[in-house]
Amino acid sequence: MLGSSPLWHNPGVRLLRMRPGHGEALIAEGDVESAQDRECLVEEFRRQLDQGLWAAVPSGEGRNDTRMVASFEEIPPASERVIFFPRAAGGGV
Repeated sequence: MLGSSPLWHNPGVRLLRMRPGHGEALIAEGDVESAQDRECLVEEFRRQLDQGLWAAVPSGEGRNDTRMVASFEEIPPASERVIFFPRAAGGGV
């Protein structure tokens, strides 16, 4: 139950999309302790994955260290942002 025992230490989270050559673009943000915000964040998270993007959260272990996540529930509680990026294209055989 979110009301009696919060799952997240930091209630605010931002969903960002990497745009090559442009950096990060904000696609959604909200308070995960708010049922309405959480529902919108989960929907947007799924929409990005359905578009073929990968999702990662900063791991805090180093400047560029990240951890891949495949569902909203896998996002660590202290995470403030989730970064979506396109899968690498390339290399035919």
